[in-house]
Amino acid sequence: MRTRTRLAVGAVGALTAAGLLTGCGDAGSSGTEAPEAGATGAGCAPVAGDQLVVLEDDKKLQNTDNIVPAVNAKAATPEVFAALNKVSAALDTPKLVALNKAVDVDRKTPEAAATEFAAANDLTAGITKGPGGEIVVGAGNFSESQTLGELYRIVLTAAGYEVRVQQIGSRELYEPALEKGEIQVVPEYAATMAEFLNTKINGKDAEPVSSSALDKTMSALTKAGSTVGISFGSPSAAQNQNAFAVTRAFADRYGVRTLSELAATCSGQETVLAGPPECPQRPKCQAGLVEVYDFRAGSFSSLDAGGPQTKNALTTGAASVGLVFSSDGALAG
Repeated sequence: MRTRTRLAVGAVGALTAAGLLTGCGDAGSSGTEAPEAGATGAGCAPVAGDQLVVLEDDKKLQNTDNIVPAVNAKAATPEVFAALNKVSAALDTPKLVALNKAVDVDRKTPEAAATEFAAANDLTAGITKGPGGEIVVGAGNFSESQTLGELYRIVLTAAGYEVRVQQIGSRELYEPALEKGEIQVVPEYAATMAEFLNTKINGKDAEPVSSSALDKTMSALTKAGSTVGISFGSPSAAQNQNAFAVTRAFADRYGVRTLSELAATCSGQETVLAGPPECPQRPKCQAGLVEVYDFRAGSFSSLDAGGPQTKNALTTGAASVGLVFSSDGALAG
């Protein structure tokens, strides 16, 4: 899974490559195994359907993985942040889902999707010109990051900079480049980046610093960033984090819209939870569902992390609930 505290959606398998997941693991072979904690009661049998919906995380199991611009400290001028913060202000999770759908489902290029979004949301209106110069925006090798990078390019260009978007690899590779100023800007995820920097600075066994409260996560992120020469802009309302989805038909049949309702109504033998192999032991996956919600599935289907296997199991009626990523384009209504 990723090296952060959430499992995420959006670019399906590509987020795993970007190192965005920590709650679960890499895709594994499909199959069914009994969860560690036994379930009693009937539970809720899977219900096939074409439309997936995310259940509200009403007790805040997941940490705040809001999208936030990360900027090399030497490039962090007021004009740069003012431009990047225009993107943050315009984005929420439903809009991010729609952007991902445009690229991953409708097959538009990230540049085309970003251009349409910028025009529809007046992103370049009122942007103050900066001193100019070259800025390299780093984008991960998954479509969501590339689209965000193109949005950053649009607003920074409007602020008078010469901007190019450069595809980058994993966080382990690009974070040092951001520190050194080899790239100046990267779209980041607050909780994941906070934990990455935390373990880099304080060691792999450091106490977690991210939280389900955004202000606490951002405070920790800002503090860690100041140590390594990285500044952060305003976080957007858009999040790409671990989420649990069911089909709309399932939600309607059993009357569940939140994870609390899922636990109260569907803990039991017929309920099948799908996710990556590590999910039963991970605090942001099945183990967390048990601890925070007292949700107990009857069986666990070992598939992938928010990818096609898990989504197919949901839509075909092989799984009741599955781990997805909250900004996946497949969740667009």
